[in-house]
Amino acid sequence: MRALSATALAVFALDQIVKVYVVHVLDLAETLRLDVWPPYLNLRMAWNRGINFGLLPAEGDAGRWILIAVALAISAGVLVWMLRESHGIWARLSAGLLIGGALGNAVDRVIYGAVADFLNMSCCGIDNPYAFNVADIAIFAGALGLVVFTGRDKTP
Repeated sequence: MRALSATALAVFALDQIVKVYVVHVLDLAETLRLDVWPPYLNLRMAWNRGINFGLLPAEGDAGRWILIAVALAISAGVLVWMLRESHGIWARLSAGLLIGGALGNAVDRVIYGAVADFLNMSCCGIDNPYAFNVADIAIFAGALGLVVFTGRDKTP
């Protein structure tokens, strides 16, 4: 379980450090946009009150706390699942990615009332209107990894 814990802690710390730097040091909360390597990488401040890409917006305190509770419940469920069953290193690393990312976004909801999203990537004439963050990347990669690395052979 050291791999899971270390991965979750590393993702959580990296996510929070990057958010503090971007939101407060670069002052993206005020400037709202910063072109880093246009159009491929830009910083665009977006306060996400819903789930990924602003889907299912949870306006108000009740919605915010429900999403925090969901993130904590999913994190706890994945942790219990990893503890109860024997999984390989890749599954444990994937679980750590998911848990670290979920906790990073949950902390944002507690501190800011919304998730701080700021990474925006576009390419090839397509203008991507969405922003995401390090935690979102980790959640997506972790969930994908859990699907890939926890499957069981269904042949008799």
